Amino acid sequence: MASETSQTTRTFLIDKVLKNFSGLPDKEVSEKVTVLRRHRISKPVIYIGTGTCGSIAGARETLKAAEAYLQEKKIEAEIIEVGCIGLCSMEPILDIQLPGKTRLSFQKVTSDKVDGILNATFNNSPPPEDVIGQYRIPGSEPWANLPHLDDLPWFSYQSRHVLSHCGVTSPHSIADYIVDGGFKAFYKTVLNYTSDKVCEIMTQSELRGRGGGGFLAGKKWQIALTTGSDQKYLICNADESDPGTYTDRMVIEGDPFRLIEGISIAAYAIGASNAYIYLRDEYRQPIRILENALQQAKDYGFLGENVFGSGFNLTISLCISGGAFVCGEETALIESLQAKRGQPWAKPPFPAERGLFGKPTVVNNVKTLANVPAIIINGPSWFRSTGSRSCPGTKIFSVGGKTKLRGIIEVPMGIRLSDVIYKIAGGLVDDLPVKAVHLGGPLGYCIPTDKLDTEIGYKTLNEIGASMGSGGLIVLDESVCMVDLAKYFTAYLQKESCGKCIPCREGTKRMLEILEGITKRPMEESDHETLERFKGVVQLENLAEVIRDTSLCGLGQNASNPVLSTLRYFREEYEEHIFDRYCRAGVCRELRTYLIDVDKCTGCNLCQKKCPTNAIIGVPRNPHFIVAEKCTGCGICFDVCKFSSIYYK
Repeated sequence: MASETSQTTRTFLIDKVLKNFSGLPDKEVSEKVTVLRRHRISKPVIYIGTGTCGSIAGARETLKAAEAYLQEKKIEAEIIEVGCIGLCSMEPILDIQLPGKTRLSFQKVTSDKVDGILNATFNNSPPPEDVIGQYRIPGSEPWANLPHLDDLPWFSYQSRHVLSHCGVTSPHSIADYIVDGGFKAFYKTVLNYTSDKVCEIMTQSELRGRGGGGFLAGKKWQIALTTGSDQKYLICNADESDPGTYTDRMVIEGDPFRLIEGISIAAYAIGASNAYIYLRDEYRQPIRILENALQQAKDYGFLGENVFGSGFNLTISLCISGGAFVCGEETALIESLQAKRGQPWAKPPFPAERGLFGKPTVVNNVKTLANVPAIIINGPSWFRSTGSRSCPGTKIFSVGGKTKLRGIIEVPMGIRLSDVIYKIAGGLVDDLPVKAVHLGGPLGYCIPTDKLDTEIGYKTLNEIGASMGSGGLIVLDESVCMVDLAKYFTAYLQKESCGKCIPCREGTKRMLEILEGITKRPMEESDHETLERFKGVVQLENLAEVIRDTSLCGLGQNASNPVLSTLRYFREEYEEHIFDRYCRAGVCRELRTYLIDVDKCTGCNLCQKKCPTNAIIGVPRNPHFIVAEKCTGCGICFDVCKFSSIYYK
């Protein structure tokens, strides 16, 4: 905490480290930086990942157990809370660094395992079965016969630029960020570059917005800079609302000062003295971390009046939203920030020309802004050296679904989807085959297995009818019904529609009705109703295209993506649902045919009593039977059977 940092240390950090961005510091400075970076320690240091994913897995209890252990054993050691390193499926993660040794990382350290791991490691015998790997620390002795983290496939195929500090250093200490090079880029910017020069550097880097649209960040900044106005604004869109996507949260919880520095540089580049971070109310931990980080930045003089004596003033404020999905769209976000109903407006004018309070406004997301400091320090050619020629840099994904390893990764553009699944995430659980990959959250696309060798990039994914979106990557196996998946996302988007434009409001509702009709068995349906249902099915694709082409904002324009992509690549599953009333994955309950195994049925009569349509017949203590014509496929009998005698196909 800033209040816990002595004035002497603070002066040293600013004067000797921050300002010395060219050349190596002298020997005395080098020595102190080594100590501050904890490359050389005099007592044990324990790092515990207490980000949201770690806390859910039990990291808070792990922290208490570690504190109790040190107190009981009377061991003098430092405990540091860090964010998530990205290996969410291995949480809680606990690291131990002993004097003279490298830092060791342990997996799934629940509170009951703390004493054993600490005992063994303090006695120089860490249990190898619990070890993830060890760090490489200059001047420290490595542990024998234990892997290094950067040699593990999960990390070796990544290019961790934005995520380099996440899970490694404390997100609560600005001192830790500064000694690792933090705020040098901001210092260099305001004292050496004009706003126009910063926009030029960003344009040369070819950094595109990492929120899915892929618009060139430097070009957007240049538009805002050259638009005349007495006031301009910078907004960081941290309103991460896609189910299954939590990349922004990880960056905030793991490295909030990088985000603050990126926002500060962007604000300077467009001539804004006020910036906002817009995030949702349920992100309680990120909110607390950002509040603390902003206060420390003010205490150190990196925010406020006359920053670095340059004459540049900057205020960064938090804006807490109600969590509406549509407010991820930049114009709806701006309306919400002005205390209005979160609804998009037609463009043009674009926010860079007329946005918040009618003034030029740049809206960038967390991952875009977090890339900025490294580009300023290393130059645009450095950024372009990673990734592909047509799409430079890296992309952060949240990998979930059926893979063996799950979490957050940062990979170079141009890597193949198959490499992400099989080399980084380790393939599927039980080595099952991949059925599809859903990319981009509720507004995303389903990609079949024959397209998995596609390189990740804006152009390459567009060529197969997909896009990266916000970074959600869900790997699916044969247990997933593609029609049901499309219905799930359509239901979510229909609920989240702001209702302003008819194509989105009514179109998603009608599309959901058609999908619901496909995934259930019609009971006592008239000929007219049957005809109407089939007409709806025939019109589904045209309806989805109309919604895409006529909606006002990105939500409506992309709401039909899950339907169109599954229709394109998995049409046979739709046909099975429509004509055969059959779900090959067995997910659509109302299409299941339930049967009773007479050899297992004891005649307990429980299923017969619970059946809402009296479709089960039989006498007590004798096998029962299901009348198919009466069965609605509700599955209640399957759920209540104690003898596993009821099955479905």
